[in-house]
Amino acid sequence: MLSQVAILVTALLFGGMVLYSFGFASFLFSALPADAAGPLLRRAFPHFYLFVIACALGGAALTATIDMASALILGLIAVTALLARQILMPAINGATDMGNRARFGILHTGSVLVTLAHIVGSSAVILRLSA
Repeated sequence: MLSQVAILVTALLFGGMVLYSFGFASFLFSALPADAAGPLLRRAFPHFYLFVIACALGGAALTATIDMASALILGLIAVTALLARQILMPAINGATDMGNRARFGILHTGSVLVTLAHIVGSSAVILRLSA
């Protein structure tokens, strides 16, 4: 039963990240002008990271007695999401505010890579737990 709940929590994490990254963000920029989509996305990101942190911590707690590797992966996702929320996101916003496109590009690419790593890590956990 515990492993089933752990899979569901991790699947929620995976699905939420995929939907937000490839669905919501893309939709905003296709449905709204960039000058409206950007600020809205900026307001949504802190909530996205809190969702990732909460699901990853919950999944880590649920998997700690079942599969330590999965718990470590989910714990790493939580820690790196916290760092992204507290350090990377404000740096991206600062680069945007200053009009520094080069810095924004580098930081945004880093943010995308972190999120892709989170998606890969959560999918690895789902596969491990469902094997």
